[in-house]
Amino acid sequence: MTRHFAVLLLLVLALSSCRDYDYYPHLTADDGLTPPEQFARYGQEQAAVIAIAREFARAHQGEAPEELARQAEAAVRYARSLPQVADVTADPLGHRLTVRFNSGWRTGITPLDD
Repeated sequence: MTRHFAVLLLLVLALSSCRDYDYYPHLTADDGLTPPEQFARYGQEQAAVIAIAREFARAHQGEAPEELARQAEAAVRYARSLPQVADVTADPLGHRLTVRFNSGWRTGITPLDD
């Protein structure tokens, strides 16, 4: 009886320890980082980064590859509309954009849902 209980307990522990592979909420949270409003005050390019990140999060539709591609496409379209942005490269499955500004500064941008 105790052996069955131990096996059942191990099974419950093993199943409860399985991770959730939905990383999007962790990715879009700004916990532990410089607050977005403070970062945006550092300069025009930093303000553009925050605006692009927020637009990236706003366009979120789901986790299917097609939905991620549409999300990245919307963020790229918004980024290209900004005058200080020189080039944008999207990685839809990785939830990130690489943006190069006219000054030469290149940065990675993930969605910011605040």
